[in-house]
Amino acid sequence: MEKLICALWAPEGETRAAYGAYLVEHLPGALAAAGGLGIRLNIRDARVEPATALVQQWQAPQQDAIVQFWLPSANARFRGAIDAVLAAHSGRFAAWLVAESTIIANSAYPPEAGRACAGWSQASFISFRPDMDRAEAIAHWHGHHTRVAIETQANFEYVQNIIVRPLTPDAPAYDAFVEECFSDAAMTDPHAFFDAVGNEAKFAQNLSAMMESCAGFIDFSRIDVIPTSQFDFAGRD
Repeated sequence: MEKLICALWAPEGETRAAYGAYLVEHLPGALAAAGGLGIRLNIRDARVEPATALVQQWQAPQQDAIVQFWLPSANARFRGAIDAVLAAHSGRFAAWLVAESTIIANSAYPPEAGRACAGWSQASFISFRPDMDRAEAIAHWHGHHTRVAIETQANFEYVQNIIVRPLTPDAPAYDAFVEECFSDAAMTDPHAFFDAVGNEAKFAQNLSAMMESCAGFIDFSRIDVIPTSQFDFAGRD
């Protein structure tokens, strides 16, 4: 099995809210009929508007939604039906083959198929620093940063996806996609985000450690960080 990450842009003239609602209702079923498994949809709806200040943007316009799913093979020869579904449900789309690593599984708030999951999901498309080779960047990410992200944040789900290769010719040149889930409070309260409610010293320490670690491998001029509502449809497989 191979995992795909697909960024979706709304058709011209369609609002992000209307597009997200449309995707939740129609896209998972269409992808499943075309062979997609373990489908997860991340949309930018009114629930996550309080987290707008956390958006970081490279792409213009920025992605309106993200869909993640698995196929027996991501080979273009066998992907025609999937690509047709994505094209029919977007103004345009970009897709990548990824290798998934679940660092923290969501055992605290088990998702219900087709319903918005608890809290919110920070979906991050990441590019590595251009002055580092890929192996060096991955070594820092996996060998150092993973521990820092676990210890300094109040994330109840943490999934790393390293990009193996792009599957569409116009896919932005990211190196990884990361999804982390937080409580609603973390949308507007940095102390809740950094697991330091009521503790200013811990907040300062955690924030500093996280920023220093991120700077050790991320190119901040080429990332897109998007607050989303997460919908998990894997239970329908």
